[in-house]
Amino acid sequence: MTAPQHDLTAHRTSGLIYAISAYLLWGILPIYFLALVPSGAWEIVAWRVVFSLGFCVIALTVMRAWRIFGRLLTDRRVLLTMGLAGALIYVNWQTYVIATVSGHVVEAALGYFINPIVTVFLGVIVQRERLRVAQWVAVGVSVIAVVVLAIGYGSLPWIALILAFSFGLYGLIKKRVGGRVDALSGLTLETMWLTPVAVIQLIVVGVTAGLTLGTVSVWHTVLLAGAGVITAVPLLFFAAASRRLPLVYMGFIQYFAPFIQFIVGVAILHEAMPPERWLGFAIVWVALLILSVDLIVAARQGRRAPELDLAGVD
Repeated sequence: MTAPQHDLTAHRTSGLIYAISAYLLWGILPIYFLALVPSGAWEIVAWRVVFSLGFCVIALTVMRAWRIFGRLLTDRRVLLTMGLAGALIYVNWQTYVIATVSGHVVEAALGYFINPIVTVFLGVIVQRERLRVAQWVAVGVSVIAVVVLAIGYGSLPWIALILAFSFGLYGLIKKRVGGRVDALSGLTLETMWLTPVAVIQLIVVGVTAGLTLGTVSVWHTVLLAGAGVITAVPLLFFAAASRRLPLVYMGFIQYFAPFIQFIVGVAILHEAMPPERWLGFAIVWVALLILSVDLIVAARQGRRAPELDLAGVD
């Protein structure tokens, strides 16, 4: 093996390690958030925002990245774009944590299974992109899956749809700033915008239900404070992986997180899975298979693959 080939192999191997680590961490998030009970979803998300900002401040200092971050603060377009992105990720985080602590982990997993298909759909609606036949088929099959799941749930799977569309729109918004904002700076800007909301949220929770931070146990306090780390670290791992791996690799690895969440919901939390729900998930997986095969074919033919936002930010 020549030196360039060896370097490329090592580069991709490290990329795989980063990617798998990121999606494994995202996959076990339901267990992490459930360990924070008796904290409620509103308190968990508020502390998640505050401690994420704290982690980002420390990380920017350690990495000596304040100068780069400072330049972003002078760009009004970037600031406003990241503010909108922050609002969308707040909806995503809050919905996900509410779903987790209320026993809807499986439906939350569904949201991230259908997210790639929703992203393709939004590309048509918002960016006027032209889809290949296989992509249209995948979108059509996923619509059938939602109908089947609606019958299974007795109503539309709102949690899954909110998660999928909020994260899909989040990805589209962040594309407006492209490569100008790195993962750490992006999370810092988003949590800066959200911190006032989080503070108000903590005040309301404190007045109505009472805050749990520091009142349950040392272990509980550490885990609650660690919500910032569990938010930022996989995002940084994902950013490192995306720089090292082709899109087709990331396209497959992205299913790790919702698959793990699905297993947690079914096998560990024993959430109900009647036959029509299994059927709905099976149809979703067929749609994802079609989308994945199309991604491979497009990559081999050298055609431009769909620009999916593959991160599993929960």
